[in-house]
Amino acid sequence: MAGADTIERLQLFLRELSPQARGMLIAEFERSLLRGDELGAADLVLQELRRIARDQREGAPRIGNSGRLFFKPLEPFLVDDIGQHRHLGRISRSSLDLLWNWIARDVLPDDAKAVDNIVNAALAEGDAEKAKYFVRAFQDRVALALTDQLRNADTDDKARRRMLSQIGTQRAGEDAAILKCVLNARDGLSAMAAHLPLQVGNLGPRQIDECRALIEKTSPTSSDVFLYSMLTVMHRLAAPWQLIRLGVKAAGSDTAARVAETPYGVAVTIVLSELERQVAELRDDLRSGRGVAVGALLKTIHDAARGLRTELNMPMDSSWGRALSGLRSQIGDTLRLEIDSMPGRVRRLLKPRATGEIRPNSSLDSAEVADTEALVAFVGTCRHFAGELAINEMTQRTFSELQQYLDHATRGLLEALRHAVPAERSFRQSQVDAAVRLCATVFGRDYAAQLSKAAELAAADRKAARG
Repeated sequence: MAGADTIERLQLFLRELSPQARGMLIAEFERSLLRGDELGAADLVLQELRRIARDQREGAPRIGNSGRLFFKPLEPFLVDDIGQHRHLGRISRSSLDLLWNWIARDVLPDDAKAVDNIVNAALAEGDAEKAKYFVRAFQDRVALALTDQLRNADTDDKARRRMLSQIGTQRAGEDAAILKCVLNARDGLSAMAAHLPLQVGNLGPRQIDECRALIEKTSPTSSDVFLYSMLTVMHRLAAPWQLIRLGVKAAGSDTAARVAETPYGVAVTIVLSELERQVAELRDDLRSGRGVAVGALLKTIHDAARGLRTELNMPMDSSWGRALSGLRSQIGDTLRLEIDSMPGRVRRLLKPRATGEIRPNSSLDSAEVADTEALVAFVGTCRHFAGELAINEMTQRTFSELQQYLDHATRGLLEALRHAVPAERSFRQSQVDAAVRLCATVFGRDYAAQLSKAAELAAADRKAARG
């Protein structure tokens, strides 16, 4: 499929970039997105960059060639989390190792070993089509075996407990059922995906009609495959929350109760689940301090919350309304912790030190400076979305406080650099350098350039006085 091949080439290209190049790409995309620029596949690129960073941090799945080909039909239904949260019709990418081990050890061990040998030999000979052919045949045999296993598990509690224990994922039964359904519907879903654009920037009226026609051609609204057809569409949306527009169109109304009465009402449940996953991802990234493109992720969350609230008439006391209200509260609480911590982080970094407090020839920790700079930039990003996320007053107050502090603190830092003795000079200089970086984020590059020039003059004054 052309779309899948394009994404694979993009993944390979991004993984071959140096970490510095990926960092520059992320920063530029984030700045452009926050300006509201139209960047085509920027969301897709940022999603892949976040996945690369997560794989490098946590370790990518260790399955081999045959396993990767085997799970290829699952790609639209994979989520990048640790598998604790329930996603309707979706599987955590981190669960693939365990699922493959279960299939190769307990479901069809002889077949798995044979196909692994054939696939590796075919790929070594450059015959990718042969490898795909044997993997497809293996997928068909696995689907039949899973049907038997799940049927036995439904009628035999002992067999069910054994199967869940053998799989070992946090949602083992659901993971097995999803895998079975996707493998059985593989060809229909693949044909449907081939008729979809690689990315749908905006799900407008014409695109809605086209997607509905593809969905209903692939699966009756009453079938199990209907859910996976919906998820296939969402996988191609630049803004996944727009999937709810299928429900609004089907109902002929934006009233939540009317939408819920249609088969397409499941779109709202899917979107709320995706929003919950994104909120958890943002919270984990901020807590770890190792997040990538968190500004873009926050924009995605903001747009989804606003879209659900403005395009769907959901009473606050409805189940969907309560779920959205709870998520908005979680977002506000998560951001509030970061925003409240930011001024203190900056003060600790730039606070004036007496000569006796400075270790000779030391300097600020570069990682701490980078983390603080990233936090300041993130709080600046929060200002763009503060109104929707109910943090407007707090964000404006905190950022104003930061501006006043930096404007005042930089004068003291320059004066300290001007009068620094040799043993403390490197530390004083590192504080000024950190202030320049923070001022570039808060006030802009012109202000930072002026501060940098003032620092050069202060250093020159120090040398002149010593001379």
